[in-house]
Amino acid sequence: MEIMRSGLVGRWVAVTAALLLTGACAQGTGVAGISTQPPAAGAGAATPSVTGTIPTPTPDHQASVLRPAADEPVKVPPPKVSKHTYAFPVKGCESTYQRKLLVLPKTTIWAAKGCSFVSPVDGVVDEVNIQNRWKPSTDAGAHREGRFVSIIGADGVRYLGGHLDSVADGVRPGVKVKAGQALGTIGNSGNARDTASNLYFAISWKTGPAYWWVRRGMVKPWDYLDAWLKGNRTLSPREETFALRRKLGETPRCAIMCTGKKVVSPPEEKEKERKPQPQEEPPPLDLNPTGAPA
Repeated sequence: MEIMRSGLVGRWVAVTAALLLTGACAQGTGVAGISTQPPAAGAGAATPSVTGTIPTPTPDHQASVLRPAADEPVKVPPPKVSKHTYAFPVKGCESTYQRKLLVLPKTTIWAAKGCSFVSPVDGVVDEVNIQNRWKPSTDAGAHREGRFVSIIGADGVRYLGGHLDSVADGVRPGVKVKAGQALGTIGNSGNARDTASNLYFAISWKTGPAYWWVRRGMVKPWDYLDAWLKGNRTLSPREETFALRRKLGETPRCAIMCTGKKVVSPPEEKEKERKPQPQEEPPPLDLNPTGAPA
């Protein structure tokens, strides 16, 4: 009896397994039992929805905040470019000056008569001329600056101030001076006698008095004047000055405005020179009664 039951159960299991296998084969399957049949209409994959919360903008409270006034800008001194400190050569007066090359590499600083000409740097007085020797009839080049003072700065550069009205007491060759020390007063001596008062300012290197054309200016000075006036008191002309001296030599030949005027005699003097002068007749001889000369 038990054997019959076991056989029936086995058949039942086999039939059930066969039915399940047949149903599975009737459906198209893909890889690993995934169906290859298209999904029913309307049964497509639903797009997932994203839900987010946008924050409500808050009012800008910064617009109503009063900002404090800014402080004045801090003036930072320019970088120190040399060990020397310079001073603008006119002190205590308003002045203007030329910033372009006209004839010579110098500049004219226009200022009121009597204003102070001061040493632009520490140094030693080189040349001093307290007499106005310039004459329009000769226009000698060595005298065109009239009364002047030149110094040799501690930087080795020579600085000239000309057309002075007067030279300060105690200023003589060999005297040590400090930057900003008064050397004279501004005027219009020399060939500036028909102009407004001004300072003839020039930069060069040391030479003997015979080479006056070097003294009157070799380096354009206005860039340095601009710096000293605007607060950069350490900008030095030393490098440019000595580079030019190496190029031209210590005593280059004069090239511009080198000769003066020839002295012309008055017309009556010329006429007198051309005419032959009459010879004076010897005085008559006094004869004594004997007829012999007395």
